[in-house]
Amino acid sequence: MLIATLGGAAAAAQTLSSQRKRRQLEFPAYPLKLSANKRYLVDQNNRPFLIVGDSPQGLISRLTDAEADKYFADRQAHGFNAVGWIDVVCAGRDFPNNKDASTVDGIKPFTGYVAGGKDYQHYDLSKPNAAYFMRLDHIVKLAALHGIFVFIDPMETVGWLPTLRNNGLTAAYTYGQFLGRRYRKFPNVAWLSGNDFVSWKNPTDDALTREVARGIKSVDPKQLQSVELNYETSSSLDDQTWSPLISLNGTYTYSPTYMQMLHSYNQTPVMPTYLLEAHYDLEDVGHPPDYGTPAVLRREEYWTVLSGGAGQFYGNHYTWSFDSGWESHLDTVGVKQLTIWSRFFTALPWQNLIPDQNHKVVISGLGSYGDWKTKVSLSTYSTAAMTPNGSLVIVYMPTARTLTINMASLNGLVVGKWFDPTDGAYMPIPGGPFLNTGAQQFTPPGKNHDGDSDWVLLLSAEHSHKK
Repeated sequence: MLIATLGGAAAAAQTLSSQRKRRQLEFPAYPLKLSANKRYLVDQNNRPFLIVGDSPQGLISRLTDAEADKYFADRQAHGFNAVGWIDVVCAGRDFPNNKDASTVDGIKPFTGYVAGGKDYQHYDLSKPNAAYFMRLDHIVKLAALHGIFVFIDPMETVGWLPTLRNNGLTAAYTYGQFLGRRYRKFPNVAWLSGNDFVSWKNPTDDALTREVARGIKSVDPKQLQSVELNYETSSSLDDQTWSPLISLNGTYTYSPTYMQMLHSYNQTPVMPTYLLEAHYDLEDVGHPPDYGTPAVLRREEYWTVLSGGAGQFYGNHYTWSFDSGWESHLDTVGVKQLTIWSRFFTALPWQNLIPDQNHKVVISGLGSYGDWKTKVSLSTYSTAAMTPNGSLVIVYMPTARTLTINMASLNGLVVGKWFDPTDGAYMPIPGGPFLNTGAQQFTPPGKNHDGDSDWVLLLSAEHSHKK
């Protein structure tokens, strides 16, 4: 009986191992790189990579290894392929209770101090604690087991600018080299500097933060880098001194997302733009404030891709800080609808979409563009994009109205569908296929599954795309 039990356990273990290997074969082939046109990311097999990221910033200071594995498994199950970002060290305003930036079991990140104090702001960056960085190594490996690409913030600027100032430019550069050497062996790692970097216009602070990034790049120039500048609206390339260092243009905004996303999309040098930070699930931020409801999150998500975005980082009040109760706030409606969003776009050639900035596709029914103070929850603006070959048009409308489409935008007889972003259902539009000449009006079928009025219009040329 014991032999049979042991045999069963071995068989179960082998089955689990086989399942994990099958899943890993489906993972992107890391590291990621830029597409040929530099508008989006691809893996080593040149498969487009839509960024579907969470933002577990405080993970290293708040979770045990077992909890981190549970978190990554949950995100994998919901279709997340990235986390952006994880702070290397956690202290300061965002983590006021962690006075020395230690892990949950008390491991400090550095073993010495520079002159002037014995607090985290005076840590000596030249004395990293091997045990601490082994913990970070393990977190990156855990993420890789779940197919997740990790953006790491080497020295986030909300809490750690004083530490950089106390160490100076040379130490900041050397610390960056340490990180670059250590993590160049991990193919699922990229770097994201900054974080509410409101003082980036201060030449001293900007230079210190860039030195860390320069140190990383000096030893591993192939790893992707990005930077987050100031809230409440910014793009990485607003600070052109970063352009030689970064390969991704992060968009940060609490305004209607399309405004800053289109600004980022039109910046030079051309690089993938993505929604780095906006309204978080279950948080109330911005001026005027707006709460992160599922409807607000949906607007941000669909506006992003249809304004030229290569993906986005989702945020959640409980999982950026791992506040008390985080485990019961993992699987929110917002997360489930983000999964619907990612499945919708990855089933289509999203990487070929070009924003309809001149309104050649949607000729009426756009709604109000609004301004920087318009609440996301109150914006009525429709965003649209199309493929250059005329095979596909997608329009997201946050509120119901009749859209008038220039059908000559498509290259053949047109099949139309309404897509419900709240439950992922498709509804064929009667009367088709439609001719690709003249103008055609489309009116959505009432309320969506959640009782809201936002819909996605999907128009495809019959001979070139079928759903």
